[in-house]
Amino acid sequence: MSLKQKIGIVVSDKMDKSAVVAIDTKYKHKLYGKIMGKTKRYLIHDPENRCKIGESVLVQEHPPISAKKRWILKTVLN
Repeated sequence: MSLKQKIGIVVSDKMDKSAVVAIDTKYKHKLYGKIMGKTKRYLIHDPENRCKIGESVLVQEHPPISAKKRWILKTVLN
């Protein structure tokens, strides 16, 4: 089973052992063909409170940790 991995930017780190990561995706509009952008925010598990606001991070899918946390911090990229 391969787990999904995504790269995003940390937008909030105020919680203990958690952070919010915004992931931008681009897609083509079905009818008009215009390239559109979408931003989705994920609550991630960060057990050591390593990531800070503005950093790029790699997150990975994980079985549910809490009601909203389904992603875990893999590495801090910068």
